[in-house]
Amino acid sequence: MRSTVVLPALAVCIALLGGCSIYSAPGTKPAPVEKAPDPAVKPPATAPQTRPSTTTAPASAAYQPLLEKAAQARSRGDYEESLALLQRAQRIDPDSAQIYLAMAATHQARGDISQARAVAERGLLYCNGTRECDALRSYTR
Repeated sequence: MRSTVVLPALAVCIALLGGCSIYSAPGTKPAPVEKAPDPAVKPPATAPQTRPSTTTAPASAAYQPLLEKAAQARSRGDYEESLALLQRAQRIDPDSAQIYLAMAATHQARGDISQARAVAERGLLYCNGTRECDALRSYTR
């Protein structure tokens, strides 16, 4: 019984290992071998790639008119319009503490103190000037 199991298993192992051989049958070409690049041969020189100079205006220039319109809408009591304009500004620069400050002011003006506090706390993550940070902190108290 032992030889009936061992011999077929041995035959399978030999067949599998034979597939891993690098031996080529007589009359056939051997498998191609990749050659290492010759260090004496230099690749053709290419022109250095430079980045195209793009002068982009800061994002604040893009959303500043929206902030001004939002302040006008807030002053006349149109809080929904003000918030809509501020959300558009926020899509331009989602990391602007100035926009969060304007949103907090709008929420407070419409009487939603808890939302003003939440927006101001989020804006504190992005403020970089003491004036902006102090103004945002005033809404969190």
